[in-house]
Amino acid sequence: MQFDLVKHPGGVFALADDIDLPRINRFKTGLTYTAEIKLSRHPIFHQKMFVFFKFCFSYWAAERLGLDCMDEKSQFDRFRKDLTILAGFYEQTMRLDGTIRTEAKSLSFASMEQEEFESCYSAMINAAIKHVFANTKDQSILNRLQAFF
Repeated sequence: MQFDLVKHPGGVFALADDIDLPRINRFKTGLTYTAEIKLSRHPIFHQKMFVFFKFCFSYWAAERLGLDCMDEKSQFDRFRKDLTILAGFYEQTMRLDGTIRTEAKSLSFASMEQEEFESCYSAMINAAIKHVFANTKDQSILNRLQAFF
């Protein structure tokens, strides 16, 4: 399993997002677990990207995705990947049957340099305006969207 964590004073790591809480609660208290820790990109900028994803996702509404049987985290992950693809940050590979598979690029620090991440963030906003908020007339939504620029 993979979780996003934030280090707090005293060496304590806590979940960066409550959406992972049900998954982490599967671990029993008092047992020892092994984890590999990797540094994410600038945490504030990375966090801003995920706040943006959540804002878009909540506006889009999970029911519209056609993924009603998936849990919220899986729906969010699919939405995030689809928006990343719409922003033009994807890789295509050939399957054994000759069809092309399109996968969203990873936004992780190890997979994407800061400059590319900043370009991706800008493209993500443009993709969201075009595909998620295209017909929005609600001024409060538009003001919140503009705060991400």
